[in-house]
Amino acid sequence: MHAIILAAGRGKRLAGHNPDGHPKCLMEFGGRSLLARHLDLLYRFGVRSADLVVGYEADRIIEHVATLRSRPDVAYHFNPRYEQGSVISLWAAADTLNSGEPSLVMDADVLYHPGILQRLVETKVENCYLLDRDFLPGDEPVKIALRDGVMVEFRKQLAPDLQYDTLGESVGFFRFGPDCAAAIAKQCARYDAEGLADAPHEEALRDLLLRRPGDFGIEDVSGLPWIEIDFPEDVVRATEEVLPAIRADYPDF
Repeated sequence: MHAIILAAGRGKRLAGHNPDGHPKCLMEFGGRSLLARHLDLLYRFGVRSADLVVGYEADRIIEHVATLRSRPDVAYHFNPRYEQGSVISLWAAADTLNSGEPSLVMDADVLYHPGILQRLVETKVENCYLLDRDFLPGDEPVKIALRDGVMVEFRKQLAPDLQYDTLGESVGFFRFGPDCAAAIAKQCARYDAEGLADAPHEEALRDLLLRRPGDFGIEDVSGLPWIEIDFPEDVVRATEEVLPAIRADYPDF
């Protein structure tokens, strides 16, 4: 199994909390970077190969990874168009998506409880999304809607007439079997060819999900603390709420 970590973005909205202009994945919480935590947890749960998609300040990320002891073997994919949508970053890892092995796809800017990754690594669901039902409503969360246990939507904005019985937020981590991973690579390439390079990678995943929803399933991770670091208030919440909640279960985290 390979892990693909999307870490090419810049994080302009966090300038006040990141005066040195570090890539978001190098922001530290509790004395360790988000990326160091990602790689350490992957290694702990048996993932021995990680593909890191880099762009902004790529050299700084590579230098940081070289200092880490607990991590998988890391390969780098450079996305020179990192200012565009994340669909281009995912496409940069097309070789890995086409490797014939299961792939984890993960956003780099998430602080999360180890149990979340463990659930994804150990799931029996071949093509798996992670669902958190305990989320704050709003325009920003990428939502997963289900009807009768089947995903019917995956997007920030839901159609007013959408029929569903379960709603949650996507953690931003996924597991895909070899066939689905290869299909994702093709879909990302299609986005670029059709002038949709500014799209988030979630749109390419959504296309495949809605085309064949029976091929996908979820793991419900409600109750396990996590946060995506996008806005200044996320930094505060990560420090004051999320990290202490994780350390209640993992004191050395």
